[in-house]
Amino acid sequence: MKRREFLITCAALGALPRVVFAQAKPATSAPANAWPQFRGSSSLTGISSTTIAPAPKLAWTWEGGEAFDSSPAIVDDVVYAGTATGELIAVGLADGKLRWRYKAGEAIGESSPAVANGRVFIGDLIGVVHAVNVADGKPAWTFKTQSEIKSSPVVVGDIVLMGSYDGRLYGLDAATGKQLWAYVTENYVHGTPCVVNGVAHFAGCDEVFHAVDVKTGKERFATSATAYTGASVALVNNVAYFGTFDNQVLALDLASRKVLWRYEHPDRKFPFYSSASVIDGTVVLGGRDRMVHALDAKTGKARWTYMTRARIDSSPAVAGGRIYVGSNDGRLYALDLASGKVVWQHDEGAAITASPALANGRIVVGSTEGRLLCFS
Repeated sequence: MKRREFLITCAALGALPRVVFAQAKPATSAPANAWPQFRGSSSLTGISSTTIAPAPKLAWTWEGGEAFDSSPAIVDDVVYAGTATGELIAVGLADGKLRWRYKAGEAIGESSPAVANGRVFIGDLIGVVHAVNVADGKPAWTFKTQSEIKSSPVVVGDIVLMGSYDGRLYGLDAATGKQLWAYVTENYVHGTPCVVNGVAHFAGCDEVFHAVDVKTGKERFATSATAYTGASVALVNNVAYFGTFDNQVLALDLASRKVLWRYEHPDRKFPFYSSASVIDGTVVLGGRDRMVHALDAKTGKARWTYMTRARIDSSPAVAGGRIYVGSNDGRLYALDLASGKVVWQHDEGAAITASPALANGRIVVGSTEGRLLCFS
């Protein structure tokens, strides 16, 4: 029996040897003036410190020609996003004017840019990781994996983490693109790794929850994720929250490797693809059942649900007690965190599967009709 299989079996039987890990730090918010990566910060909690107007107005749009599945990043008043035409674009946050465009592969899918150290990092659907200079949009380096990339990069110091459909999580030197290590799984690495205390956490398409040392690429532990998982993990106080294709949302305690609770809607049995936001003891995510679900982080009990008109693959972003999330019904919603009531919405008329980015009082998100939208 392989070591990983042994660990998973032990975890399922409740016989895993006790290992003491440092307590995870509290959830970090993206700063008010930036949203530097997918979900805003490396803990992937989807929280921003910015203040959004009660009734935001459409400030500008940028026509990308084809779908935006890539969620934007915002740093130094510049918006970065990948397009289905295979371009990484940089546009001004204030005016929506194009700063530069960089041609990556044939298409950029759900991989969303991460901005750090004067560079933008992103993956494309032919399996190439790109590092592009922020100043001029010129390439710094590329790295080829063996299959398509839908995971988003996370930059930890001088290391870029990137998952690939070749079943590997890569650690790359941020300066040169040189491979430092590759952690092998048994299926696609679709979700973006959540990094807390120097450990990358992700629930894989191999139905395994992985914890990997960022510096060495060595496995810290592997345990059952209970089901095929496409969503990224949010981590708060040593508990990982994520939805699965088995129609459930889980809270997994990292110290004991035990599932603290499972949530499943009593009537509507659909997968969860949206990644969760976690704030003030509440877990919020969208479902392919067309609903936004708000759950108690301690018990997994539903606090409220809100029904849209189509499935929700967009991952929610939170600021000022409001949840911002797109739906395939063509609308961008703002919901009250406490009650789930709609307090604002924009009808774009095209599905919004990408996730909103929040910074400097603005909301930026792309649509499947190729429009990048900015509200302020």
